[in-house]
This record gives sequence, C-alpha cells and structure tokens, in this order.
Amino acid sequence: MVAGETSGDLLAGLLLDGLREKWPGLAAQGIGGPQMQRRGFEAWWPSERLAVHGYSIELVRKLLGILAIRKQLRQRLEAPGARPDVFIGVDAPDFNLGLEAALREGGVKTVHFVCPSIWAWRADRVEKIRRSADHVLCIFPFEPELLARHGIAATYVGHPLANVIPMEPDRLAARAQLGLAAHDEVLAVLPGSRSAEVAYIAKPFFQAAALLLRARPAIKIVVPAVPALHARIEAIARECGVAGAVQIVAGQSHTVLAACDCTLIASGTATLEAALFKRPMVIGYHMHPISWRLMRRKQLQPWVGLPNILCRDFVVPELLQDAATPEALAAAVQRWLDAPAQEPAVLQSLQQRFTALHESLRRDTPRLAADAIQKILAAA
Repeated sequence: MVAGETSGDLLAGLLLDGLREKWPGLAAQGIGGPQMQRRGFEAWWPSERLAVHGYSIELVRKLLGILAIRKQLRQRLEAPGARPDVFIGVDAPDFNLGLEAALREGGVKTVHFVCPSIWAWRADRVEKIRRSADHVLCIFPFEPELLARHGIAATYVGHPLANVIPMEPDRLAARAQLGLAAHDEVLAVLPGSRSAEVAYIAKPFFQAAALLLRARPAIKIVVPAVPALHARIEAIARECGVAGAVQIVAGQSHTVLAACDCTLIASGTATLEAALFKRPMVIGYHMHPISWRLMRRKQLQPWVGLPNILCRDFVVPELLQDAATPEALAAAVQRWLDAPAQEPAVLQSLQQRFTALHESLRRDTPRLAADAIQKILAAA
C-alpha cells in the first residue's frame, strides 16, 4: 500500500480495518502514516515524504526525492519472491498511478482507492487510470458510472469519514474536552496539514482572526495542528499578534470541528469533514501564482471546495487566491456567526443539505472495499 499525506493515511487506515477483518494474517507494507502504522502497517517510508503543494514550483523542489522513492519501491516490490498479491494505491495519483501501471504490467493486481478528481480537473488522467488500475474504489456515488464510460471497473464503497463522524456530533462533549464553555462562541481555524499550505494560507487566516477578535473580543479561536507543524503555526500566529488569543491543540481536528460554531478552513478533505460535522464554513486557499494559473486552466467545475462540488452549488463561500484577503475572510465568517440571530433559515438549510450529503456517503466502506478486493484476487 502507498498512502500520501494525512488524508490518505486516514483513508488507508480505515481500509486496513476491513482487510484485516477478512484476512487476519495480512502483511501490509509500503508507504504510510501513523493511522496505518497503528493497524500494524510496516512503513518503509512515511506518508509525509510524498506531501507536495501546488502544481509546478513546489513539486519541482521535491521531485527528485519522490522519484527516487518510487524507483526504490518498485524495485523492492518486483524483487524475486517479494511480489505482493495486490498493490493498493491510496490517493496520491501522481505517485501511485505510474507505479501501478508498471506493477500491473508485471502481473500484480492493482487497486486505486479514491478516484482521482477527473470530474473536477485534469480529465486527461482517465487514460492513465485505465492503464494503471485493475479496479478503482470510489468514495462518491457518481464516480463508478463515469469510469464505466471509459472502460474502467469500479465500485462505490462510500466515504469512510461518513461512518467515523456521527450523524449528530456531540458539541457539548467536544467543548468540554477542549476546556470550552457551552455558551462560548467558537471559531475553528484549519490552515491545512501540509507545510506549504500553512506557508501560504495561515497568515491571512490569522490576520482574519485578529480582525474578528477586535469585533468579537469574547470569541474563542481553536486551531488543530499536526504535530510537525505546531511550532510553525504558533510562530505565524505570533507574527499576526494573536498567539495569546488562540488555542493551538495537537491534532484533534474532529474534536475541534465538533465543538465550533463555524470554521475558517483550507480547501481539501477537511472541508468535507466540516460538512459531515454540519458546520458552516468559509473555505480559503492560496498557492504560488504559477501553480494557481496552471490549476485554473484545468479546472472543469466552478467550485473548488468538496461540499460545494458535492452539493453542486455554492452552499458555503470560497475565497481563493487574491480573494482570500483577511478582510474578506473575516467578513464571511462574521456572516455565519451572525446567522443564528439574523439568518436562521440560511443556517438551517445548510445543515439540512449537509445531513443529506452525509446520508448519501454513509456505507460500510471497510467491508465493501475488502469484498471488492477479494473478488479481484479471486479473478486472478
């Protein structure tokens, strides 16, 4: 298995639950993170080695190291007596699809978990998916039909997070865990789980937090940070003059999302988590200007945030690139915080749409994924 980044590690960890239930003696190795390792996965390299941000400049900086890892991994998997029964690439398509294609050509069954977002951007990837994967495990219900049009076998297994996150989160318990009062007004700030994300978006997020603190001095601001980025996030908060006013916690992003009234959040998987927690949000993102221009050219839909893509509507605001100013971010957050008193119907509608979204994604993902993989192996 190969999982890239924090979100891939989480998805792969949940998949391993289903695989180990079906095959208790399973030996799983490759590239993974702490969620996978807790389930007995042997990580030859950590997931964070594959983490990149953007499309060109940032990727080039790490490209040689990533290519070296892929070459070493391929050699290891193709060595006599070491060929696996199945290779599962979890997300990280730029790394995994090429490796899957090579392994599949050599007779290894290959599965790709999480269909690359060919419906959002980079539709040209569909040919690469067809060459690379014997089967694709899809986390959104419309994807298998789309792949079938291109001759790619796929199974909808639901989104693992839809089962991890309760349909009705316990806000009071989450607040108690974080030392917050039931009556507190709470903003969650999530500036991303990757170093380059934090470098680009954390500053405007914290500058927006400073503006909100001036307007709402009693507001509680909580920031879940991956341990490796804790010091960097704290330094940026200090630079923006809010270090003493924000509570930075190690991990616990689900607890923070359950506790908050609203979240200011970087575009990515975390936005779907926020939607599953039924929380209003403001999505912000910023990247290198060249990366932004390249990405925009390949974008196929008007939305970037997953909640908006899945609802096919701008149900929450997206403030991207030059639009992600501290003033605009703060104003958008203010609207959500004022909504219970000023626009309760808007807030209620959002929560209803997020509940419907949650129900559509809720399946027994570990079992369905393991069953699909078993069928692939049986057909070998």
